[in-house]
Amino acid sequence: MATARLTAREAALRVIARLHQQGCVAYLAGGCVRDTLLGVEPKDYDVATDAPPGVTLGLFPGSRAVGESFGVVLVGIGGHSVEVATFREEWGYADGRRPDGVRFTDAEHDARRRDFTINGMFAEPLPDGPDVVIDHVGGRADLDAKLIRAIGEPDDRFGEDYLRMLRAVRFAARLGFDIEPRTGASIRSHARYLGQISRERIGMEVLVMLAHPTRAAAAALMQSLKLDGPALNEDHTDPALPTLESLDEGASATTALAAWMIDRESTATLDRWRNALNLSNDDRNAAAGALRLRERAAHWPDLAVAQRKRLLAERDWTAALTLLRAENRAATIEHEAAPLLAEGVAPEPWVTGEDLIGMGLEPGPDFGRWLDDVYDAQLDGRVTDRDTALAWVRSHTGE
Repeated sequence: MATARLTAREAALRVIARLHQQGCVAYLAGGCVRDTLLGVEPKDYDVATDAPPGVTLGLFPGSRAVGESFGVVLVGIGGHSVEVATFREEWGYADGRRPDGVRFTDAEHDARRRDFTINGMFAEPLPDGPDVVIDHVGGRADLDAKLIRAIGEPDDRFGEDYLRMLRAVRFAARLGFDIEPRTGASIRSHARYLGQISRERIGMEVLVMLAHPTRAAAAALMQSLKLDGPALNEDHTDPALPTLESLDEGASATTALAAWMIDRESTATLDRWRNALNLSNDDRNAAAGALRLRERAAHWPDLAVAQRKRLLAERDWTAALTLLRAENRAATIEHEAAPLLAEGVAPEPWVTGEDLIGMGLEPGPDFGRWLDDVYDAQLDGRVTDRDTALAWVRSHTGE
């Protein structure tokens, strides 16, 4: 019989209860413990246990190993996928990402191989009352002090995985925390190594930061810690970020990327950023479109009605307008655009290529120009219906 739909927490507690029945140690782990202590509802709940992965796989039919050498099993239960990891310790990170060796261990050693103290806590759920927090690394004190602190020796933690430097920035910006001084100093000294990890991982982390309302704080931290140069594959610089700071909270990551380029005066280097962040074609085109239309909008006072309507109908206009608002350049445009938007900026054209062929015109270099010109006449009201539009074509083509 299928398990009834559960909340994410209930699903994790079912997993823990089943492991406990087998005499195993099992706790809630990592981010869900941190978020609960902060009063934030976790998006998901991970479980850490002393049960080897084979035991977990045997207890939960349909579960699957996603990193068996690391003891990680995904358990599907109650409509959720719960990550269950065996306590482990690791050593040797020759590639700056993956450990050379893994050994299953106990909760304390598992906590000490994690990245930051606020992510290194466990919690034992109780049927009545709050969870019991198990803290081997001082995470609770750092939560209270609003600090991002590497567990143990910062140089070791960042040497194990250079992406942790960007994660430190993301957590600090999102939570409004400071980065503990020794941790920050270690990031600065290791920043030049960031480019040694995959561009895909760097890009994913940067876009996640830029998608969040704390994007400006994250970008400022990246610059102050000298992570900007290796992340963006350009020289380090630490400019003010007025455009990024003034973006609407709901702005997309690609619009934020464009705003950061404006503030860094890097708008001519989008292809370099594309390669540095491994941007998809869609993301690259969205950022490029917003920047291109922003430049066209600089000529708004000189644009005819038809040109204004064409601009307003562009796919990336909303993103461009978001940039213009952040730069305090949008007020006049929005005021003058309102009546155009009300009457419609992208009506169906009254004249098509088939109409031109029907008039006996042969496709050629002038074809597109004729269609553009008659559509402009439609947009600015010089022709008022299909008949007058066709008459306009005849008068301008000699047909």
